[in-house]
Amino acid sequence: MATTQAYGAWRSTEEQDKQPSGDAGAIVPPASPTVADALARLLGLPLSAAAALLEDYGSLAGLRCADPATLRRQGLTPCRASRLVAALDLASALLAERPQMRPQVTTPADVARLLLPEMSRLESEQLRVLLLNTKNRLIAAVTLYNGTVSACHVRVAEVFREAVRRNATGLILVHNHPSNDPSPSPEDVAITREVVQAGRLLDITVLDHLVVGGDTYTSLRERGAGWE
Repeated sequence: MATTQAYGAWRSTEEQDKQPSGDAGAIVPPASPTVADALARLLGLPLSAAAALLEDYGSLAGLRCADPATLRRQGLTPCRASRLVAALDLASALLAERPQMRPQVTTPADVARLLLPEMSRLESEQLRVLLLNTKNRLIAAVTLYNGTVSACHVRVAEVFREAVRRNATGLILVHNHPSNDPSPSPEDVAITREVVQAGRLLDITVLDHLVVGGDTYTSLRERGAGWE
């Protein structure tokens, strides 16, 4: 990997007249158990059952949209379904009440600390988008695709839909290679180039695209791939 450079420098290059001044250094949580692990503990389920539940809905955001009746039809007891809904409601409320505590993403290493523990264990390819505010604080992490991530499948409009809806000013793409090889493919670079160009038109800065492979990653921004 190339020497890490701060996203603030890249963002300021593209939007010097928009970047606000003054904010403390990055606040990045340490590596933590995976979402599936936490879900299993919360609901008292085997890890495999919790992982399957997440896979069915694609993400915690997907689970957040499921009503208790649907969850019960999928095998959760009424108590477990209610507990899950309450936990997700609390998580949403916490983010809404204390935006200053949201992680600040300033380098590729910050992204890796947030997502590598979980995405390095995925058995299928997945594309996620980190949505950021003007101070590079995390607004949301959205899962866009499960399965093969290729130029013919990724629609640029879908990449930016949540960013526009949530008033994000920056975003970072992250996807994994189940082969454990973090080397970006020509298609990865092509997707990046399309998204970067669209972001310039929409006034949303595309800060990076990370490829996760096993316990390591590659930053396409550090390589300059897609930002020609």
